[in-house]
Amino acid sequence: MIFSFIAHRRGEPILQRQKEELINQITEQIFQRLSSGQDGAQQLACRAVCIERDADTVRFFIECGVERFGLHADRPPDSGDLARYIDHTLLKPVATRQDIEQLCQEAVQYNFASVCVNPAYVAAAARAVRGSQVAVCSVVGFPLGANTPDVKAYEARRCIFDGAGEIDMVINVGALKGGMDELVLQDIQGVAQACHESGAICKVIIEAAYLSDEEKVKACTLAREARSDFVKTSTGFGPGGATVDDVALMRRTVGPGLGVKAAGGIGDTEATRKMLEAGATRIGASAGVKIVQQVRSSGGSSY
Repeated sequence: MIFSFIAHRRGEPILQRQKEELINQITEQIFQRLSSGQDGAQQLACRAVCIERDADTVRFFIECGVERFGLHADRPPDSGDLARYIDHTLLKPVATRQDIEQLCQEAVQYNFASVCVNPAYVAAAARAVRGSQVAVCSVVGFPLGANTPDVKAYEARRCIFDGAGEIDMVINVGALKGGMDELVLQDIQGVAQACHESGAICKVIIEAAYLSDEEKVKACTLAREARSDFVKTSTGFGPGGATVDDVALMRRTVGPGLGVKAAGGIGDTEATRKMLEAGATRIGASAGVKIVQQVRSSGGSSY
């Protein structure tokens, strides 16, 4: 199990010596926490999984100035927690209010990570999943990514105001392919800032099917530089969806510090398994119920 921290002091930048002291304190505390109790790899994995449930550890990091925590698994989940890796998605333009309500009911029933809906349905989805562990995810600049940066930032803020806790934004693909890296960076930064000032998660859709491998690396590098939380393969509306090779390339590029969301064309447990083994930490799928039911009916043997 790999876990990572995005840490900085509130307010003024930390002086180099203070930064080194903080890193040493955090490192020492991590090893103390991970080495206590049982020995061996099993205990290490348990501590990594349970760190967010350990009040003393969390309190220590907060006192040191840590503002956000990220946990990413290096193995596919067990069948019992597979649903927590899935964003249950309905982004079709013909989706009705009744369709969204059914989506939310399924998400609560199966305990998916989130429901992913278009901005017009965020408020309704937030009401429908209230009181559950299911988050509301919405999309920005979707599906083309060709909006101006200020419009995307406003759209993100409006979705968050309506109840979204996660935002999947589409980059300006044409700008990336045209070498306008600074514009792409500003585009992502505006949405990431809108998300983080409200505690929301920012996922960056690179629409990989349009890009060369070099451009995929560049898009992921810019997303990381802009302090996004995830990179995501596809909108599901482009010329192709998620591929194992793309997920693996994106994971190598961003390292363990960012999540990788695979989306587009993932319709069964085999495809899901391959994406998770390649490095995905979230799956976007409209077939979430089918995927979880397949795993449960097989007794979890797929995982």
